[in-house]
Amino acid sequence: MQTTEDRTFPAALAALTDIEFPYDDELGSIDYEPYPEFEPAEETTSWLRSWTGNEELDGNAFRVFAQDGTGGLVACWLVREGRPLAEQPVVFFGSEGEVGAVATSLGDFLWLLAGGVGPMEAVQFGADEGVPHAELRAVAEKHSGLEPRTPAEVLAAATAEFPDFAATVVSWCR
Repeated sequence: MQTTEDRTFPAALAALTDIEFPYDDELGSIDYEPYPEFEPAEETTSWLRSWTGNEELDGNAFRVFAQDGTGGLVACWLVREGRPLAEQPVVFFGSEGEVGAVATSLGDFLWLLAGGVGPMEAVQFGADEGVPHAELRAVAEKHSGLEPRTPAEVLAAATAEFPDFAATVVSWCR
């Protein structure tokens, strides 16, 4: 597959960089630390090789844009050839081997966050426990281009469209 070299940070992701994400287990938390720009290509390749143990891989199919507190990474996965970054699925690679597709697009990802569920929480625990977040909802309303969705709807769509993502990643591991 040919991937785009475009590393222009979408406005939807830039809007997340000034938001303080809640991290309080009793009030609902989102373990999400946004980056101000995409991780450089060389770092993405280095990370992917380290994560999989496969020196033949490069990171061209990923645009890493956030992490969680343990070092897990959130990325756009460029699998829809010819489609813009905003239409690519969002995936999570955890620090302890957790992996999963969490949204079918950046717009859906914004609704996942607005519902109070982060990418790590979605992969590890599902999407039923989020506490809605008003400031993130405003970002989703402004930048998603989509009607409101619940975290459960977002995760179900991602799982349905990309059921083999985890198996694909495992197949890369050495």
